[in-house]
Amino acid sequence: MTTSLASPATALGDALPGRAVAIDTAHVADLISQLLAALGEDPAREGLIDTPNRVAAWWADFLSPDDVATVTCFSESQLSDQLVIVGGMSVWSLCEHHMLPMNLQVAAGYVPDGEVVGLSKLGRIAEHFAGRLQVQERFTEQVAEYLTGVIGRKDVAVAVRGVHLCMGMRGVRMEAARTTTLHTGGRFATDPVLNQQFIAAAQWNAA
Repeated sequence: MTTSLASPATALGDALPGRAVAIDTAHVADLISQLLAALGEDPAREGLIDTPNRVAAWWADFLSPDDVATVTCFSESQLSDQLVIVGGMSVWSLCEHHMLPMNLQVAAGYVPDGEVVGLSKLGRIAEHFAGRLQVQERFTEQVAEYLTGVIGRKDVAVAVRGVHLCMGMRGVRMEAARTTTLHTGGRFATDPVLNQQFIAAAQWNAA
């Protein structure tokens, strides 16, 4: 038996922080042309003629991720107190401080109580919150809060390992540096054994 749970959008708000509601691609393309000129390039030269339009189209696509309208859950009356972890989710986002890409490896865990979440939906949740100007810490909390709303309990943990090009391309240029953020709620915050099980499994999934 399956059930479709409504997205907890009312809890998070329909207009989420950093989410674009409309992209003026013509204006973006014009601004990219101005940027190229300011950088000493000729926007009209061969190789750059269509670049502003391509960049504008990319921004419109990236900042318009699919909504997570419904999340399918499967009834499993025999499942209780079992740790479920979905790892290996890799999404791209943009650091809002430098507007450079960051790759986020996501592992999400929860304790089911009579039903389990459709696995593919967790990846869609991660993609949804990655499609905007972000910081890794907020992304981690947003994924955790959404999953909490889906299962109706705080027994949720989310680990994110990020590789930030703003570190690899500028400043100290630490190409191999990774940042890890962790959210633990409910039993994950109060049960040290469950917490350690998730952390160990999340590290394995992110390897």
